[in-house]
Amino acid sequence: MLVNATPLLHAVREAADHSLNGHANAHSSDPVLGKIGKYLIINEVGKGSTGVVYLSHDPYYRRDVAIKVYNIEASNPEKARVARKMFLSEAHMVGMLQHPNILPIYDAGEENERCYIVTEHIHGARTLAAYCKPDNLLPVEDVVEIIYKCAKALHYAHGRGVIHRDIKPSNLMLTQANDVRIIDFGIALVADSDISRIEGIAGSPSYMSPEQVQSEELTNRSDIYSLGAVMYELLTGYRPFRGSNLTKLLHQIVFATPPPIHTLRSDIPELIEEVVAKALQKEPDKRYRNGLELAADLTRVHQRLREGSSKLDRQEQFSILRKLKFFHEFSHAEIMEVLRASQWQDYQPGDEIVREGEMDDRFYVIVSGTAAVMRNGGSVGQLEAGDCFGETSYLRGARRLATIQASTDLTLMKVSSTLIEQASAACQLRFNKVFLRNLIGRLQNPDERRF
Repeated sequence: MLVNATPLLHAVREAADHSLNGHANAHSSDPVLGKIGKYLIINEVGKGSTGVVYLSHDPYYRRDVAIKVYNIEASNPEKARVARKMFLSEAHMVGMLQHPNILPIYDAGEENERCYIVTEHIHGARTLAAYCKPDNLLPVEDVVEIIYKCAKALHYAHGRGVIHRDIKPSNLMLTQANDVRIIDFGIALVADSDISRIEGIAGSPSYMSPEQVQSEELTNRSDIYSLGAVMYELLTGYRPFRGSNLTKLLHQIVFATPPPIHTLRSDIPELIEEVVAKALQKEPDKRYRNGLELAADLTRVHQRLREGSSKLDRQEQFSILRKLKFFHEFSHAEIMEVLRASQWQDYQPGDEIVREGEMDDRFYVIVSGTAAVMRNGGSVGQLEAGDCFGETSYLRGARRLATIQASTDLTLMKVSSTLIEQASAACQLRFNKVFLRNLIGRLQNPDERRF
């Protein structure tokens, strides 16, 4: 979608450049939806309860930006008052937080009774809410790295007197380069500021700290709790607490203990579970004192993971993939993107990898070893290192047409079709090209079928 939008962006930029020189203005015939302040609106990219976000272009700095226009409904004075408070709170932070893992706020303004915030626009980014389902989780190493960066960024913000107060997956943005940005400081508490005192607005219930639920005074450790809740969900696909209604949910946050991570996902190392448990302590004094302390523990976790399992050594994985025929045409960066969208798993002879008739959204590449292709109980072929299978994962609702069974000790790379869709356009095009070549070759061989 971003690739197709490129001509549109070029046209907008050209229109903007002409406008600066007094040669042209944005008319209805131009590929521009209108203007807010000096910014040319290209299209709507998101909508929430507090406002609408547009992809826009800044003609002066010649860069694309995101503009959030707050919903200030004149028909509802109370909602309008809260929305204006949130706007003023975020506007107060223009240029205040400059950290690589915090989305920068460039500008704020009011025009024709519209309040807006201007931020960096990151093409192709998605929030972490996309990776909170049990069947679409990020690799453990990526989760550790993401939470580490968030902890460091929060430590920076806390040091400047800012408590975010609404840390949740949808407020953490993942870029195509696997970097992270904390977004939406609309209800943040800012030291020595009355602007951010918004009555009745506390955050998102599932990620609130116990003290936040009870409307107690908040410190930086409230954000640490919320970040711990996010990490729990990214690792398991489930929120720490899930009440059938708001009252039960809030009661659990204050009094209950979340299910241990290992009961939901047995492959999570105990060291990681201990870090999450400490971040989720009920009493603030028992949590990490600050983001830096949490980041330090996550660094130790990362080191232990790399020492204890070569599967998490990306450089070694890269070297192996570089030699496989499937990846001969991939660049270094493209292979690394595929790695970030994949998980590696070992199988022993006789282990079943996929079963005929089951539904699956993953694509597979054999890293080492051989596998048998079985259909209706009989062998119909064999796969070797560098071979791929699982093209039906690209067809929604399609079922596996064969059973794949390890013939020898085998290492397999499982690529999530959902995650590969979030890779760069260049990586997706390369992947699809090689994928189709393999598929066509298989279809041209009368002895082989799709599986």
